[in-house]
Amino acid sequence: MSKLKIAGKELRAIGYPEGPVISVAMNVMQKNYKHHTKEEVMELLKKVLSAPIEYRDDAVLALIAKKLMKNSEFEAPPSEVTEHGEGYERSSGEVSLNQNGIQFNVFGSEHIEKSAMHQMYTAAKLPVAVAGALMPDAHYGYGLPIGGVLATENAVIPYGVGVDIGCRMCLSIFDIDPKELVQREAFFAREINEATLFGSGAQFKQSEDHEVMDNELFFQLPLLKNLHGRAWKQLGSSGSGNHFVEFGVVEIAEKDEVLGVEAGKYVGLLSHSGSRALGANIANHYTKIAISKRRLPQDAKNLAWLNLDEEEGMEYWLAMNLAGDYASACHHIIHQKIAKQLGRRPMKMVENHHNFAWKEKWEGKNVIVHRKGATPAGENVLGIIPGSMTAAGFIVKGKGESASVNSASHGAGRLMSRSRAMQSITHNALKDELKKHGVKLMGGGLDEAPFAYKDIELVMQSQQSLVDVVGKFTPKIVKMDGPGSKPWQKTRELEGE
Repeated sequence: MSKLKIAGKELRAIGYPEGPVISVAMNVMQKNYKHHTKEEVMELLKKVLSAPIEYRDDAVLALIAKKLMKNSEFEAPPSEVTEHGEGYERSSGEVSLNQNGIQFNVFGSEHIEKSAMHQMYTAAKLPVAVAGALMPDAHYGYGLPIGGVLATENAVIPYGVGVDIGCRMCLSIFDIDPKELVQREAFFAREINEATLFGSGAQFKQSEDHEVMDNELFFQLPLLKNLHGRAWKQLGSSGSGNHFVEFGVVEIAEKDEVLGVEAGKYVGLLSHSGSRALGANIANHYTKIAISKRRLPQDAKNLAWLNLDEEEGMEYWLAMNLAGDYASACHHIIHQKIAKQLGRRPMKMVENHHNFAWKEKWEGKNVIVHRKGATPAGENVLGIIPGSMTAAGFIVKGKGESASVNSASHGAGRLMSRSRAMQSITHNALKDELKKHGVKLMGGGLDEAPFAYKDIELVMQSQQSLVDVVGKFTPKIVKMDGPGSKPWQKTRELEGE
C-alpha cells in the first residue's frame, strides 16, 4: 500500500476552515495513519470536524480537535474556557468540593478504567450530590463518566446528562420469520438505507412532519428558535459515531408478563441515536452558563450545575426534555417508515433514553437522577442493552435496585479509543468477524469494530442484580455512518455463504 497523501484542497472540500488546522491535520494524519486508505482517513477527519470535543483528549487527534475548537465555527468546550477567557463570568463565588464525597457503588469494577473511576470520585464530592453509581460499561467522558449515575438535590448538570441529550434505544418486534433476513437480505438492507440518513450534519431535503416541531419552546427560547430550521431538516436522521439502525433476530425464551411477547423467534428492528445538533447546542450553551455561575476546581469544572429554581436551570430542564422528545420522534419516524414498507405493525416496541435526567424519589427524597450512558432500571421498567455490530444485545427488565440508583449499563462500553481501534484493528480481522457471525455491514468503520468494545456477556454478568434478561437481539443487517461499500460488505451469495 502506498503512503498516505492528503492535499489541503481535499480538507477544504469536506468543510475544514482556512487556517493552521489544515496543515496540522495533514501532518498528523500523514504521520500516524500513513498505512490507512485515504477514504478511511477522510472519514475520520470528517468525524473530528463534526464533533471536535469528542477528540480533545485523544492521544493522536487532539492536536486537530483543539485547533478546530479555537476556530470561530465551533464553540470551545467548557473545560477550555478559562476564568479570564470569553464567556466566563464571575457571577458567584467559588464552590468547594466536599472533602469526603458520598458513597457510591461500582458494578464490574474490574472492567472499568481508572480515569472513569476518578471522574466518579470527583462527582461524588459535589455539594449537591446525594447518591451515585458506576455501571460496568463505564469509561471516560466529559464531566460525569459515560456509565455514570448521579442523583442530585434540586440541581441539574448539563454535562451529567451529556452532549447527545436523549440518546436512546428503540426496538420494534415484528411477527416475521427471521429466515427472511437471509432470503430477502437486499430488501431489508434497502429499507434501512431509504428510511434514514447517517453522518454528522446530514439533513433531509424535505422535512418530515411531526408534532414535536410545533413545541412552543422553539419560538420562546432564542437558542431553540435559531436551531429550529436545522432540527427540522435532521428529524428522522441517525447521526454518526456509534449510532446505528439494524435488523436482527429477537429470541424470547419464555413469555414475560411485562414484555408480553410469546416465546419464539422474530424479526427485530433496533435503532440507536439521539438529538443530533439540537441536543449538542443545548448542552454546550447551558454548560457555559453553569460554569459561569459555579466556579469549581479545574478537574470538576465540567460538573457545574444549574439549580432548578433559577431561570437558567428551568430553561435547561425544558430544553433537555424537548431534546428528549425530539430524539424519540427521530426513532419513531424511522420505525414507522420501515414498518410501512414491511406492511406490518410491530407486535411490541421497547425504548429507553440513556443520556438524560429524571425527577425521581430515592430513599424518600426528591432528587434529579442523571444517567449518562446508563439505562433506567426501575422495577419492571423495560430497556435495551446492545452489544456490538456482531455481539447480541438484550431486552431487560429492571429490578429497582437502589444500590445502582435504579440503573443499569447502556451497552458493552468501549474497550479502545477510536484512534487506537483505527490503528490496531485490520480490515481482514473485521471481515472475518462479520463473516463468522453472518452479519452484513453497511457503512461502519474500524473505530466501531466489535474488538473496540468490552465483552457484553461479562458486562451482563456484572449486573445480574440490576436487571432480568427477558429477550435477546442478534444483529444481522447493520447500517452505520462511515465510508461507502467495503470489500467485505458483499451479499452472502458473493461470500459463498
